[in-house]
Amino acid sequence: MDLAGKLKIGDVVLDNRLILAPMAGVTDQPYRLICREQGCALVVTEMVSAKAILYRNKNTKALLAVSEKERPAAVQLFGSDPEILGRIAAQVEEGPCDMIDLNLGCPVPKIVNNGEGSALMKDLKKAEKIFASVVKHTKKPVTVKFRKGFNDSQVNAVELARIAEGCGVSAVAVHGRTREQYYSGKADWEIIRQVKEAVRIPVIGNGDVFAPQDVKRMLEETGCDGVMIGRGAKGNPWIFSQSLHYLKTGQVPPKPGIKEIREMILRHGKLLAEFKGERTAMQEMRKHIAWYTAGLPHSSALRNEINQIDHLDGMLELLEKLDGR
Repeated sequence: MDLAGKLKIGDVVLDNRLILAPMAGVTDQPYRLICREQGCALVVTEMVSAKAILYRNKNTKALLAVSEKERPAAVQLFGSDPEILGRIAAQVEEGPCDMIDLNLGCPVPKIVNNGEGSALMKDLKKAEKIFASVVKHTKKPVTVKFRKGFNDSQVNAVELARIAEGCGVSAVAVHGRTREQYYSGKADWEIIRQVKEAVRIPVIGNGDVFAPQDVKRMLEETGCDGVMIGRGAKGNPWIFSQSLHYLKTGQVPPKPGIKEIREMILRHGKLLAEFKGERTAMQEMRKHIAWYTAGLPHSSALRNEINQIDHLDGMLELLEKLDGR
């Protein structure tokens, strides 16, 4: 397998094997654009409730917004009603998205307690109905993201992947942790390998990918077709361009310097301000700046100051100090 080669999911051909994981509060349109510019082959929206779309919740509009510049892109839906998910998939596919992704991995209590997200890994019959309904209602490729299992006594990722394939799902993404683990402990890449060996559709590996070397190791150790990067991309969109360089040349490029980090923060802030308005953008940039500057000298002092800023000009002034601290 050409580790830096193209990946086909359904009728969509991706330029490479690197995918940005959906992350609530992180992978909004501005950040997806940035990651695409860094070479990410496919981006996925923050998860959107099918019921919220059905009842025309005003918050879904921004979550569903996909620009031509970020495509190919998948819209990730969550819910537990097969009929509603099917109807909404048909509605969403009319927009500028390339795939419909189903969330069976979210570990958050309020989602799980509602029988959604990773709770569906405990009800494979319902999961099967959801897969069949969504595949039936859309012509676009359907993908599913799930975990190793709900807990250590319910490890059923292989069975779920086979069910998905049988329903016509075009690819699956497997996070190597159980719901019970959340994001603690170590991701089990062995389960990704087992899923890959069990199905013929593309399998995307996810979990504990924080550096280009992790990308290559996951591809080689599990045989997976693609790598989905989540927490490793927070404040580090360069992980995509660096990983591609490493896969092609065997050389790890140097990490971005302060000047490059500052320019990226500024670009991110401007994109976010255009998309959500300046005040909201500056509030949301606080966490992003903390991630971008983690490990830099005086980064804690910078984070304290950024919490007082609510305009782009103030952010620009603060970033100009970054070199001299």
